[in-house]
Amino acid sequence: MNMMALESGDDIVLIDSGILFPSDEHYGINAIVPDLTYLLSKKDRVRGLVLTHAHLDHIGGVPFLLEQLDVPVYGTAFTLGMVRKQASEFTLLKPPNLVTIKPGDEISLGCFTVEGIHVTHSTVQCLALAISTPLGYLLHTGDFKIDQSPVDGRVFDFESFAEFGRRGVLMLLSDSTNADVPGYSASEQTVGSALDHIFSQAEKALFFTCFSSAIHRVQQIVDRAVQHRRKVALVGRSLATTCEIASNLRLLKIPAGTVVQPTDLESYPSHDRVTIIAGSQGEPRSSLTRAAQGQHNTAKVEEGDIVAFSAKMIPGNERSIYRVIDNLYRSGAEVLYGDTCPGLHASGHPCREELKLILNLVRPRYFVPIHGDYRLLSQHKALATKVRGSDLQEAFVIENGCVLQIDEFGARVLPDKVPVGRRLIDTGTRSQIDRDGAMRDRRSMSEFGVLVPVVTIDERKGKAVEIEILDRGFDVSASSRAMLSGAEAVIQDSVRLSTKAERRDPALMEKKIQNDFRRYLSRKSSRQTRPLIVPVLLEA
Repeated sequence: MNMMALESGDDIVLIDSGILFPSDEHYGINAIVPDLTYLLSKKDRVRGLVLTHAHLDHIGGVPFLLEQLDVPVYGTAFTLGMVRKQASEFTLLKPPNLVTIKPGDEISLGCFTVEGIHVTHSTVQCLALAISTPLGYLLHTGDFKIDQSPVDGRVFDFESFAEFGRRGVLMLLSDSTNADVPGYSASEQTVGSALDHIFSQAEKALFFTCFSSAIHRVQQIVDRAVQHRRKVALVGRSLATTCEIASNLRLLKIPAGTVVQPTDLESYPSHDRVTIIAGSQGEPRSSLTRAAQGQHNTAKVEEGDIVAFSAKMIPGNERSIYRVIDNLYRSGAEVLYGDTCPGLHASGHPCREELKLILNLVRPRYFVPIHGDYRLLSQHKALATKVRGSDLQEAFVIENGCVLQIDEFGARVLPDKVPVGRRLIDTGTRSQIDRDGAMRDRRSMSEFGVLVPVVTIDERKGKAVEIEILDRGFDVSASSRAMLSGAEAVIQDSVRLSTKAERRDPALMEKKIQNDFRRYLSRKSSRQTRPLIVPVLLEA
């Protein structure tokens, strides 16, 4: 959910607009995006949004932002291709203003001038940003690693980093994802050795799963498939779409006749098949999850096939991933993942020695670690302080909502924060829901079920003439049934003791019945029972 705002005078520039993927506790939530309250209060001052690369935690929130802010969006051709595909699924008031930039291009946004610098990462066409401000240069690394033998031959642009270091950098903002990992990150090329071994040993069908945006990884798999005369199928909408965008931009090079439709792959012998399939994180409805359960229409995993996970397990996804792996083993497949096949994945983020190199190339006056948990930001700050010593004027660990102000008196974190937060986007309607109320209700339903007291009120008699309590997902034990029977008397009293004016107000009566019913359950239950209670009132 990365998003940063730079503000000077009457101008605001945004860097990235990402998405946060919901966890198990976010019932029915499709996406979590930044709260734009602060920006909407200053919408006339926002000059543009600059994107560093095409990963969803940096671009997934762009369509949601464009629903509320009409601003130009700048990024490389691949990054904007991904944004364009996302935006096509939204109903925006006007077509998005997407402006393609390349490394070395300069764009003027109010008092800011932004220049892109090529960096290597786990996807293609990634940028660091050198931002000229009235007080000096800010250098934002984006997500990066220093890969000196990248698959596409486009090495990390050391020269530009060193050049800005010579000019003088006011502040460096640097990726901290691997700030606790010693040494150097492995080159993407190293994955090739593991792939060579798998292809040379495989006697039946091969399945590879990786992040959809890992174009370099897909390229290496395709290259091996060509060498071993295997046909390739791309399974999964996100994977197929991303590869199509990369192919159209000639960033992914696949010889004609190599890729076939998933429905045609079965016409080839199993030892001639390679399937690259989406779902490396065990997403419930992903292609790999369904294939592991034997429920996918075209991707069928059979005994003796090899399924290789060429992606890191994102923390929090382990249970889902291992569930998929268990199902793959049940189908008789050989599964390669994690430590069972070293070298099958290479991180896209810099380790400590790379972070030191950037610090010494740039030689910033101030330093802010970005992109990482608080422990990683803290470790990166300590590393910067140690590497740059007295040459570093100050380093800051800042959290969401913090305002770091730089002026002629120096840099400091202001005591007051700006409003920040998360917008929860509902899966079905794609509308924002109330974070506290709606999520509390959904959590109650998932844990305790729902009770619907249907109450028919005779206004002339001033009482409930019929009460039926419907339940879904509620405890069905005998004691609970007896408790629900007793609740009818409580509801009768709620109606009988209400005034005539109260009974004429359905919303007020529903709330009164709900509160009395809830208090009754709390008194009668030996444990904390909090089902969702939804009264329905009828007139006799």
